[in-house]
Amino acid sequence: MNGDCQKSEVRNQKPEIKTKNSDKKVLCSVFYVLFSVLCFLVVPAHADVSKGSADLPAQSPELKTQKADNSVITVAELSVDKHSTISQKTSETPETLTNQPNIDKTGEGHDTANSFNDNQDKNTNAPLGISYKSNETAIKAIEKNITLFKDKIKKRFSVWLERSAKYVEIMQDVLREKGMPEELVFLPIVESGFNLNAYSPARAVGPWQFIASTAKRYGLVIDWWRDERKDPVKSTHAAAEYLKDLYNMFGSWKLALAAYNAGEGKIMKALKRTGAEDYWSLLNTKQIRNETKEYVPRYIAASMIASTPEEYGFHDLAYHEPLEYDEVTLNSPVDIEVIAECAESAVEDIRELNPELRRWSTPPNVSNYTIRIPQGSKENFIENLNEIPVEERFSIDTYRVKNGDNLKKVAKKTGVPVNVILALNSMSGIESLDAGEEIKIPPRGKYYDDIDDKMSAKKVSYSKKISRKKSGKSNKKSAKKVSKTKGKVKTKKI
Repeated sequence: MNGDCQKSEVRNQKPEIKTKNSDKKVLCSVFYVLFSVLCFLVVPAHADVSKGSADLPAQSPELKTQKADNSVITVAELSVDKHSTISQKTSETPETLTNQPNIDKTGEGHDTANSFNDNQDKNTNAPLGISYKSNETAIKAIEKNITLFKDKIKKRFSVWLERSAKYVEIMQDVLREKGMPEELVFLPIVESGFNLNAYSPARAVGPWQFIASTAKRYGLVIDWWRDERKDPVKSTHAAAEYLKDLYNMFGSWKLALAAYNAGEGKIMKALKRTGAEDYWSLLNTKQIRNETKEYVPRYIAASMIASTPEEYGFHDLAYHEPLEYDEVTLNSPVDIEVIAECAESAVEDIRELNPELRRWSTPPNVSNYTIRIPQGSKENFIENLNEIPVEERFSIDTYRVKNGDNLKKVAKKTGVPVNVILALNSMSGIESLDAGEEIKIPPRGKYYDDIDDKMSAKKVSYSKKISRKKSGKSNKKSAKKVSKTKGKVKTKKI
């Protein structure tokens, strides 16, 4: 309507134009004709360009269709317990997750573990139904890591593949029990090379590389006596639960795996800041670390090779035998040496079957503890153990407190660190010691620091060093102030 009104106003104004402007009108008409001819010649080229540009964002309507077909379970739809667990996951996690960023919904939805295979790209053996053939960035990233594994570090990767055979079966059993895709069993290849004792600079431990805070949230016990992050079965239970929560949060295995590496908070922030809906889109941003950019392609490459190693040039691999064992529940603490003796096995074999045990015995701070022993040895073990008196099964030394002793003095006299004395005696460190009191200390020759002990001591030493530097700087500043005030002479006006 406004356009018509304007046109009528223009028409009404034309008769009012003076005759001397008629020449200008003719020139304008000629210019208009020439402009029309030029437009006619140029329009086909623009039509081709617009057609080409229509092909570029062709992904958008496809994404919209996929979003409609594959609904995502949001955090709000999780149970209350899991919601609270996720919201406290890491310091990077937002306080509230109600304002979620765009989430990847590109055809990875599932109801059961079997449905993942139904969505899998038929042109590739990529795991978890992850399609990447139409994404140039993804293709380059995955091929780069395939080359890394099969060419640059082939010898090391062969060791990882050979070692994986020991744990794949028992881990797949756990994943099936949890209703999770069995392809996730290859994630420890990129996390730890299936090394149960793997220890990262960030103090992540075990085949699934849990940091302590996340491990404890998912039920793993970490104390002076044991670290269940190293247990291949218990840690897999925790990893399956964590990955399930991450998938429920993001609705995409690519984003879930990225969050497993970087923390869900960082991935949430990256999606929100960039407006991206897909993991591959984040690879071209600075919102995630290079490690996280490599993580998913590396997992896909490792899984593809592990599934069909011969196709990638891995021949004559000496796979380890699958882990097999019997289990026995002990009602009192027992030394590992005694367990080995009763199982008629070597101490190294018992430690290998029970990698979570950090000390010389099973934990004395629990009423019962289940251990693994070599398969077929259970009957002999029970018979041999019953012949050993309970008081001879567990080794411990004691120190009798003398007048004037405190924890530091006892530690110096015995050569046992204060934190070890506290752990062994369930003390907080604020207790006073009474003369004649007996304190438990580790038996001679059986106690040694593990890697976590060493890292903790290193951290304490570093903290003390930093605090000394800070106090030294503050002392220098205060000394300078004192010297300046002394140097000033006050004068009085007469």
